[in-house]
Amino acid sequence: MAHIDDLLRYDGRRVVVTGCASGIGAQLCEQLADLGAQVIGLDLREPVAGPSEFVEIDLADPGSIDRAAAAVSGPVDALFSVAGVSSGIGNPLLVVTINFLGTRQLTEALLPKLGPGSSVNLVSSLAAQHYRENLPQAAGLLATGSMAEGIAWCHDNPGALANGGYRLSKEAIIGYTVTSAVPLGAKGIRINCTGPGVTETPILDQLRSAYGNDFLDDIPKPLGRVSNSAEQAAVLVFLGSGAAGYITGQVIWADGGNIAARQAADYEKG
Repeated sequence: MAHIDDLLRYDGRRVVVTGCASGIGAQLCEQLADLGAQVIGLDLREPVAGPSEFVEIDLADPGSIDRAAAAVSGPVDALFSVAGVSSGIGNPLLVVTINFLGTRQLTEALLPKLGPGSSVNLVSSLAAQHYRENLPQAAGLLATGSMAEGIAWCHDNPGALANGGYRLSKEAIIGYTVTSAVPLGAKGIRINCTGPGVTETPILDQLRSAYGNDFLDDIPKPLGRVSNSAEQAAVLVFLGSGAAGYITGQVIWADGGNIAARQAADYEKG
């Protein structure tokens, strides 16, 4: 029987982290390195104090994604796709392109380098909590086979991006996680995603600038505070570790009890 410390350690494992330059991604690189991992960081800009290896990537550029994937030598024991932007940038199509289409392309490009016992760990959002109700929209985007097809679908379905594209992009991440679990499981690869609540990262600054503090203050926080990057990174560390070896196809809501509060209110009405 493996000791719990061994299950949580990453000694001798090679991991890839997107969004390594800031926020959750930067914290994740630090935590993984502390646990013994060899960390390959991917981002649009190189971090000041970065992982052991850095590869530049632009998740909105298919060519850049392919070059980055080719630059990552195998094998890869865990992929952590953390990079993303918020609707606060004011470009819904770019939001969907980076958060889902580019993330999907990179994942698919790196899958040949992941073997049995490896894992794919994605980041969705509390904004996607109603993903089941919005399934038809996300399913249409998921059905596309490339970034170009996905962008064309977005042009044909502008209503799906009406709220800035962020919700759709994060619902698609959940859909990709769920629909990939069985085929990847046949190869011994696990895939999961987290659903962070309000977290103090550069994305939060984007939202403050675009919508004001009231937008964030109105989001229920049962724990009485926003999350920090280290807390969110730790959930991803767990999902990629041996301790989560029988978990796949799941959304782990790291939302400080937000969804539970809504469900509790429904029970009280019921």
